[in-house]
Amino acid sequence: MRARYRRPSPRSSTLVRVAAAGTALVAAGVLTVTFVSGGGKGTADASTSLNQYVPIDRVAANVVNPRPGRDASRGRFTVDCGTNGNGKFSPDNPVAQPGIRNGAEHVHDFVGNKAITAFSSDADLAASGTTCRNGDRSSYFWPVVRIDPAVRADDTRVREALSGTSGAVVCPAVRDRLPAVPVGAAAAVARQLSDLDQAEAAADRRILAVRGVNADLTNEVLSTLGSDRAAALTTIGAAIRRAGGQWPTGMVSLADCDVSYDGVHAALHTSSAKPGGPVATPQVRCPSVRDKLPGVPQRALAEVDRSLAELDRQISEANERLVATRGQGGAGFVDNAVLGPLKAKRTAVLDRITIAISRGAARPDGLGKLAACTVDGQPSGQSSGQPSAAPSAAALPDPQGPDLELPGNTGGIVRPASVLIEYRGNPVSKVVPMPKFLRELTGDAKPTSRGPANARATWTCSGFTDRLADKYPICPAGRQVQRVQDFPGCWDGKNTDSANHRAHVAFADAKTGACPAGFVAIPQLRITVSYRLSPEVQRKGQYALDSFPEENHNPFSDHNDFVNVNSDRTMQRIAACLNKGRTCR
Repeated sequence: MRARYRRPSPRSSTLVRVAAAGTALVAAGVLTVTFVSGGGKGTADASTSLNQYVPIDRVAANVVNPRPGRDASRGRFTVDCGTNGNGKFSPDNPVAQPGIRNGAEHVHDFVGNKAITAFSSDADLAASGTTCRNGDRSSYFWPVVRIDPAVRADDTRVREALSGTSGAVVCPAVRDRLPAVPVGAAAAVARQLSDLDQAEAAADRRILAVRGVNADLTNEVLSTLGSDRAAALTTIGAAIRRAGGQWPTGMVSLADCDVSYDGVHAALHTSSAKPGGPVATPQVRCPSVRDKLPGVPQRALAEVDRSLAELDRQISEANERLVATRGQGGAGFVDNAVLGPLKAKRTAVLDRITIAISRGAARPDGLGKLAACTVDGQPSGQSSGQPSAAPSAAALPDPQGPDLELPGNTGGIVRPASVLIEYRGNPVSKVVPMPKFLRELTGDAKPTSRGPANARATWTCSGFTDRLADKYPICPAGRQVQRVQDFPGCWDGKNTDSANHRAHVAFADAKTGACPAGFVAIPQLRITVSYRLSPEVQRKGQYALDSFPEENHNPFSDHNDFVNVNSDRTMQRIAACLNKGRTCR
């Protein structure tokens, strides 16, 4: 399995090849991705992108609100989680790309859960602190908006760069997310993990053989790969359970893969920004333990699983502490206050794992060497605990500098003026509480490379919420730019996630409000993010969304993600509020 990475250096500025999975494809050299701190070349403004902006009064009213019926749940429940005042920014996407560091390749605003990363377990989320005033530990996150007065790459340049770029398949790691594997299941699990590697390599070869974006091929390859991975995960889980082990919930989240077009940066971003400086909310990086364990004897399984969960929680607590203490102390603060205590705690847990296994099998050697961790931006001789990159590949840079910039996503981040989080009822029926740890996403970050079927128009201005645009709005004086993002309001009644992160939930019928057959109505989440942007910035097209490279700040790539970590009691209270037609907080 591989992490997000840079592409091999191309021989021309427009032809970009990528590192291939499998021995048949060999790449030479490694591209050092650099980018323009100011966002582009020259001093002209960003008017090259004005075709993506529209005066909101030229957008026809298009929002349809179904008429409530007799059994409607008419209430409204709001949550105040702030506007990311604590500065939790990250290029992770824990919902759409769990288990992949820097998976989004663009920066997200996070509110609510303080500890969440792409590697957080449900238990980690439940134990985290929160920015929400009512104690809601849910995580809500969306791409940041930036102001960049420098000229951006126009659509023609991006299309030319993409036409010479081959994508690469990127999948979440499975090895370092496994529970304790019983001795009796170790061989079967190893075979399935090998099959996962081979399936990813085969999919990667198919994508690598094509230059440019082919959405049909991408969806075909990823659909087949996702089905194969879901089946393999089911087989692994069955083997572990038959041998007496415990298969954790939520492993289906690791089935979905993606195609990365990181290589386009070689053609579009050739100037150098000074490396170093602050990174987006730093994270602790610890060596993986799960994939270093031998088969675990039956009587040690429960203790090893508890210890693995404790190791996860220690990292989560350290990550939360990094958020809470950012900017505090001197040069040695992180080492003394975070990494030192973490190493001591990890050493104790690793000793317990070693002793537990050695009671019924050969003593595992070397686990103690996995205790030391690092933090983003620090040199490390340790494995990060993330999937290994191909030998000819290297990780993309973390967000750099005071504006937390990434290649193609540059300029100052705009703090939202307000963030309204509300749960709404259903116009046809009463709602049932959402299950805890339900994952939901809305919109699509990749309508160019995956097709527009899941993309949604989200843009409007305050006072114009009867219309939503798929372009950036230019608002009348005194009005705020807004993103209105509705999540699915129907649930299959069983699953908290699915292989494609979408199939377990659904949108109600736009005209009637009824849920599809087999789905029940749940509180529908709506998040409205508002920004104060000057008329000049709007007219000149100088504000834009962070995006994947192939989207080139496409406003139709707007998206939002959510993990429900409300307590059962709070979610029942939300459902009761909506069903009784009340307005609650």
